[in-house]
Amino acid sequence: MKVSEVFKFAAKSLTGHRLRTGLSLLGVTIGVAAVVMLTALGEGARLYVVEQFASLGTNLLIVLPGYTETSGTFGYGGVPNDLTLDDAQAIARLVPAARRVAPISMANDEVAFHERRRQVAVLGTTPEYQEARQLDMARGEFLPADDVDRGSPVVILGAKTSKELFGSVEPVGKIVRVAGWRMRVIGVLAKQGTKMGLDFDDIAIVPVATAMQLFNQTSLFRILVQAHAYSDLDIAKTEVRQLLIERHDEEDITVITQDAVLSTFNAVLGALTLAVGAIAAISLSVAGIGIMNVMLVSVSERTQEIGLLKALGVARRQILAAFLTEAALISSAGGLLGLVLGWLAVRLLVRLYPVLPASPPIWAVVAALVISVGVGVTFGLLPARRATRLDPIAALAGR
Repeated sequence: MKVSEVFKFAAKSLTGHRLRTGLSLLGVTIGVAAVVMLTALGEGARLYVVEQFASLGTNLLIVLPGYTETSGTFGYGGVPNDLTLDDAQAIARLVPAARRVAPISMANDEVAFHERRRQVAVLGTTPEYQEARQLDMARGEFLPADDVDRGSPVVILGAKTSKELFGSVEPVGKIVRVAGWRMRVIGVLAKQGTKMGLDFDDIAIVPVATAMQLFNQTSLFRILVQAHAYSDLDIAKTEVRQLLIERHDEEDITVITQDAVLSTFNAVLGALTLAVGAIAAISLSVAGIGIMNVMLVSVSERTQEIGLLKALGVARRQILAAFLTEAALISSAGGLLGLVLGWLAVRLLVRLYPVLPASPPIWAVVAALVISVGVGVTFGLLPARRATRLDPIAALAGR
């Protein structure tokens, strides 16, 4: 049998039983589409986290109150010593690798203008925070460069907060109430979106000392330290840690680097993507069983045709190749249709949720196609071998 005859033999069998072929094709298609969609979701989650950390700024250290290995916390209460404004000033003065130091205080409260009120995140910080977090201004200016421990009654509003409170009225220069305190609006942020879980469009930013007075806080929420360069991060981390241990007489702070957290998330989400892809690939085994059943029926229905081929001298390996080709055609066509269906589903998901950059990784696409073909051929091997072992005389007699 020529190669063209092998394909003709396989195609005749598939088109002669369209319902069975279609059901087997559907099983492979769904399996491959599931692999594409789930790996795209996992990769989209990973890319989203990477983008969020990129938006955080570059060359950053994050200092948190509390030592995670002893307190079991990650910056929330139960710490021996407060993380203070004096600590932030000491880092700025005594750590040469630190380019910018931005203390942070956080709370949620009401911002009001006349009768309009809005519950927002209130962030207290210093002018260094703008450059460290790469925040752009739509109008006005950022926080004044006053002494860090001296609070001014001024506020920066997020784009959405400003629109909700003022509408078309110019907000800069107006007086609002933040947690009941009268403050003058000196600036409005450009649209920033959500970065690391904080919506910068719906926020009020005040001087850190003002925020700590507003909410009666003694400890900072975080201290951001921006190093001069990426190569200075490890040096800056060591110097900040040693300085605060000396100031507190014990290790009661945690210093983490932005890239360390990002590497952890990358590893976790990468493993998750691989896991969900593997789970989805299991469904291809079900499709493989369907292909095997279709081919077993095909062999039983075509015993006379197989017997005639063997009586005419067609070699066993050619008959084996014909039936394996049949399995490969089903699995290949199903795999390609699955890729198309999965890609369309991912595009629809991105259109509905543009914040999630879902995209199937190349390895997942290649693996799904290879596995689909491999599963089809593997499960088609048993029926194919059964066809080659038929006795020509018995097969011609239909037994």
